[in-house]
Amino acid sequence: MKYVPTATVGKVQDIKEENGKTWVKLDFTGLYYDAGYLIPADPSEYIEVSYKERKTVYEGSMKSIDDVKKESEEVDISEFMPSGGG
Repeated sequence: MKYVPTATVGKVQDIKEENGKTWVKLDFTGLYYDAGYLIPADPSEYIEVSYKERKTVYEGSMKSIDDVKKESEEVDISEFMPSGGG
C-alpha cells in the first residue's frame, strides 16, 4: 500500500478501527495510516528495509552538548535592555 501524502510504501501488518476510522499499519515505518489515504502500490515501489534498518543521513553537523553549553556561557546579555511594557 502507498500512503499518498508522503508516498510511504509498505506491506499491511495490521488493520484497526477506532472512532469510526480505519487505520492500517505499514511494515516500513511501523506506523498506522488513515486508510482513506492509502492506495495500492506497485510491487516495484516496495523496498525491503524496515524503519529501524534505514540509515539516517544528517545534513550539516550536529553539536555536542558540551558545545551548546559553551556557546550559552559565552553570551553577554548586559547590553540588552528590556523594552516596552507597563
